[in-house]
Amino acid sequence: MVLPLAERYVDPTVYAIPLYVMGMVGEVWALRARTRLGGRAVMGYELKDTFASLGMGVGSLFFAGAIQLGVFLLAERLWAHRLVDLGTGALGWTVALLGWEFSFYWHHRWSHEVRILWASHVNHHSSLHYNLSTALRQEWTPFTNLVLLPPWALLGVRPTMLVFAGGLNLIYQFFLHTEVVGKLPWPLEYVLNTPSHHRVHHASNGRYLDKNYGGVLIVFDRLFGTFAEEEEPCVYGLTTNITSKNPLVIASHEYVAIFRQVLRARSLGGALRVLTRMPPDP
Repeated sequence: MVLPLAERYVDPTVYAIPLYVMGMVGEVWALRARTRLGGRAVMGYELKDTFASLGMGVGSLFFAGAIQLGVFLLAERLWAHRLVDLGTGALGWTVALLGWEFSFYWHHRWSHEVRILWASHVNHHSSLHYNLSTALRQEWTPFTNLVLLPPWALLGVRPTMLVFAGGLNLIYQFFLHTEVVGKLPWPLEYVLNTPSHHRVHHASNGRYLDKNYGGVLIVFDRLFGTFAEEEEPCVYGLTTNITSKNPLVIASHEYVAIFRQVLRARSLGGALRVLTRMPPDP
């Protein structure tokens, strides 16, 4: 018997929304306590920036949610032609969790190295602040999710498990977006993606650009040469920042820039270069 779609497609990130709200409230309290105690100054929250992030999060629920559902249905089609069935035990969950993490690393890295993919991801880096609300600036057009689910379904991981593994990965990442937490004990810093490592990823400092792509783990960054330690203070945002707080502008501004440059291209090759090559940093 085929279960209804609502029972097959369970995204834990939606159920975690109350947890996100509690996290942000707790972070605001912690930042105020830090200020009263004379702690190191951090960016904290700014009302318009926070509302922009919340707007991006709501938009992602609808636009990215629809794309993710389509990818899930494709994965189910491939699952019907799977090579093996890894089951729902320890092996299946291990492959689902580690497989998602591995695919997420490359999806994330390509989203920084290929411009048309960066156009989708850039909104996540557009805030000049770094707090838990920043985590809600999610992609509205995550087409590279085609990399995440379908191949593992074909290899024998059940699509429902992949969606759940991806949701857990994203929930973990939410809590990385904070300046309240410093560096953790070194064994954790060596294996896990931590707030310190992810601050580096969001920084626009030259030495930090295109580093620390991991989701839950940092081991693939260490393995593939994209790891950087947090040393100098992080400056958040883009190398060329946008000023708009309108979620529609934040989500589309790089697509608009690409479209205009493609129209000005003098050849097909030039247009393809606009789509694929990242522009040089200013």
